[in-house]
Amino acid sequence: METDPLPLRPFGSTGLDISILGLGTVKLGRNQGVKYPEGFVIPDDRQAAALLSLAKSLGINLIDTAPAYGNSEQRLGTLLKGQRDQWVICSKVGEEFEGGQSWFEFTPEHTRFSIERSLQRLNTDVIDMVLVHSDGNDETIIRKFGTLDALAALKAEGKIRAFGMSSKTVSGGLLAAKHSDGVMVTWNLQYDDELPVIDYCREHHKGVLIKKALASGHATLAGEDPIQKTFDMLFAHQGVSSAIVGTINAEHLATNVRKAVQASRGI
Repeated sequence: METDPLPLRPFGSTGLDISILGLGTVKLGRNQGVKYPEGFVIPDDRQAAALLSLAKSLGINLIDTAPAYGNSEQRLGTLLKGQRDQWVICSKVGEEFEGGQSWFEFTPEHTRFSIERSLQRLNTDVIDMVLVHSDGNDETIIRKFGTLDALAALKAEGKIRAFGMSSKTVSGGLLAAKHSDGVMVTWNLQYDDELPVIDYCREHHKGVLIKKALASGHATLAGEDPIQKTFDMLFAHQGVSSAIVGTINAEHLATNVRKAVQASRGI
């Protein structure tokens, strides 16, 4: 049975229209230090290409990656060759992952280095969205390091189209939203502390990406259809631009899209 197409929503006032579900790609590049309920094997190039093709056929146009996601960026640079204009790519700055451990660097110099490296890895001239990968000290990153200012300069140079922060606090999320194009925040059935950030973004035409919508896979472990309940909740809020789901299971991806479409019908 055919389903309605996956709806698009604007990412704030940036002019970028993104699918209400985005594909997270940490599992394309890293299986160490991740917080999923079960271990997994990183897909090979054939499997990864098939997953991306399925995502595109289901109406997903947003891909979320990061330097901290192992070799995710490098793989996407190869896998998306010849179809770059069909995707909105979101990457990050600030977090690095080496030898099974994360470390953070938020200086303007490292921010510029990271963007130039991501452009090369992704085999592109411009990255659609770049978010600061916060270590939890959101306000310090913004006020002390000026990371958002550095991203604003890179946007002015045409290297990125939109920028913001993947924040971890309400105060930091609000500050980031005030000084950027949008934020990535956590919201799921067990956690809604950052809802004021989403409300602010709706009122001020800022973009919002949702992370951990399914609680890193744990939402599927309890309750009656927690995925549908989650999507019904998220997409009823017009401040939400998209939710990032990081599955590498084709059946799960198709199910998530079907449930997101069903949620969008009820709006």
